[in-house]
Amino acid sequence: MQDELQALNDNNTWSVVELPKGKNAVGSRWIYKTKFHSDGSIERHKARLVARGFT
Repeated sequence: MQDELQALNDNNTWSVVELPKGKNAVGSRWIYKTKFHSDGSIERHKARLVARGFT
């Protein structure tokens, strides 16, 4: 997760701004996944930050 968060900051993915009056912020959630080789051994762990747009 730290690597993904650092990459988001390095790429200037977002900036912090004030929320306009009468607007709601969109929530977010971290999704974690483990990738495996074909023999079943762990290849890597992945993390991504997704927006919860249904709220």
